[in-house]
This record gives sequence, structure tokens and C-alpha cells, in this order.
Amino acid sequence: MNERKALWAIHLGALLFGLSGIFGKLASTTPMAISSGRAIFAVLALALFAQLFKQSRGQHPSLRQLGLLALGGLLLGGHWVSFFQAVNISGVAIATLGFASFPAFTVLLEGILFRERTRPSEFLMVALVCVGLALVTPSFDLANQATEGLLWAVLSGLLFALLSLLNRASTKGLDPVKAALYQNFTVLICLLPFTWQQLPNLSAISWFWLAMLGIFCTGLAHSLFVASLRVLKARTTAVIFAMEPVYGIAFAWLLFAEQPTLRMCIGGALIILAIFASARMAR
Repeated sequence: MNERKALWAIHLGALLFGLSGIFGKLASTTPMAISSGRAIFAVLALALFAQLFKQSRGQHPSLRQLGLLALGGLLLGGHWVSFFQAVNISGVAIATLGFASFPAFTVLLEGILFRERTRPSEFLMVALVCVGLALVTPSFDLANQATEGLLWAVLSGLLFALLSLLNRASTKGLDPVKAALYQNFTVLICLLPFTWQQLPNLSAISWFWLAMLGIFCTGLAHSLFVASLRVLKARTTAVIFAMEPVYGIAFAWLLFAEQPTLRMCIGGALIILAIFASARMAR
């Protein structure tokens, strides 16, 4: 894959990740069932992609790495359930913007867990994200659906940040696609006991959207992300992935008439600006 194709791949991956909330809402079922169905199709897709990328020379995981991958699967499952809970409560736009707080959590937790020096520009990014989140919701009232949905979305971002840091510490030397396969399989076996009675009752159209979510927004998107990182710099991919909330909000506006307010637009712009500026300044 050359640089031009890698750029197309990462843009497509960002678009697919941005559509996660859309497909989850179209599935019209509970967050647990959405996450469980997503895991089914993600495991199938990632197993296929692992076969296609057999030239990867990743080592076999040790027992310690298997345990950490299982822990990563628990974090991934929690991230999915909380994100789709936010979508159900407050809509795709607020859920997507709340989840976009994960780079701020990553900066703060990375400094604490890995004892790395946090630059002033990164503290500024965290501050901008906090201001952006304050603007996204009209009032901080727990009885307000927008506030409750935003809190679920921020929890989703926190869990994803923890997952990213865990992967940094535990997946060194492993094939990234196979590591994602182990984690998605963990999600599946953890959620199936709670959803096995519910899944057979889903309509055909719900299964279709779950298939789209698992195959394209998980399996294909992750594989494109991994493939592009072999060519592009990490900071380049981070800048492109800052567009993910834009894609999610645009499609929510188009499909569900979730028109963002001026406050939401300003808050979202601050969050995206913070991510973009931090990635550009990263070494």
C-alpha cells in the first residue's frame, strides 16, 4: 500500500467509525443487544481479515498477554454499551461528541500510568475539550436527557482511553488484527449470557444493521486503520480521525433530523480543534 492509498484507507476508516452510532440507532434494540450482535459479526470479519493478512509476523500471545487482551475485551464491551446507551438517550450527535473526549483522557492517564511528561499544549487540549463538553449540553441537570446521555458518552470515551493505553502496554509484538479478534471474542462471550434470549427475537432489518456495524464499522475499519499505520505516521492518522465526530453528526442530521444547536456546534468545533491541534504539535 502506497501513501495515497493509505490516506484513502484512513479516511474511509474514520468515516466507518463515525457511522457506528448511526447503525446502532437504526438497529432499534438495547445497547447490550447491539454490542452483542456487533461482536458476533466483528469476530467473523476479523477472523477473515486475519486470514487475508497472514503475512503478518506477529508472535503468539503469552498467557499474560492473553489475560490483558481479555481485560481489554471487557473495556471494549463497556465502551460499546455505554456509547450506545448515550445514543439511545440523547442521540448520535451528543454521543459522538462526548466520546470524542477520549484523547483528553488518554493524555491525562498516559502521564500518570506511564510517567510521561505532559506538555503545556496537551493541557491546553484537555482544557479545550472540557469547555467543548460544557457547551455541548444545554444544562448540567441529571434529570435532563442530554446531560445523562453526555455522561454515558464521556464514560465511553474514558473506557476507550483505558483500552488504548492497555493495548499500548500489552500488544507489543502481536498481530493487531488478531489482538482485536481476541478482544472482540471476549466481548461476545461476556455479553451472550445476557442477550442470548433477546437476539433471536430481533427483526431481519435489525440484524442487517448489526451486520453493517460489526463487519464495516469494526472489522473493516480496524483493518484499514492497521494497514494505513504501516505507511502513515501516527500523528497523520490522528488528525484524520479528528473528523470522525463530523461524519457522525452530519449523517445524524441527514437521517434523523438531529439538527445541532449553535452551542453544540461551537462545543464540537472546540473538541475537534483541540484534537487536531494536539496531533499536529505531537512529535
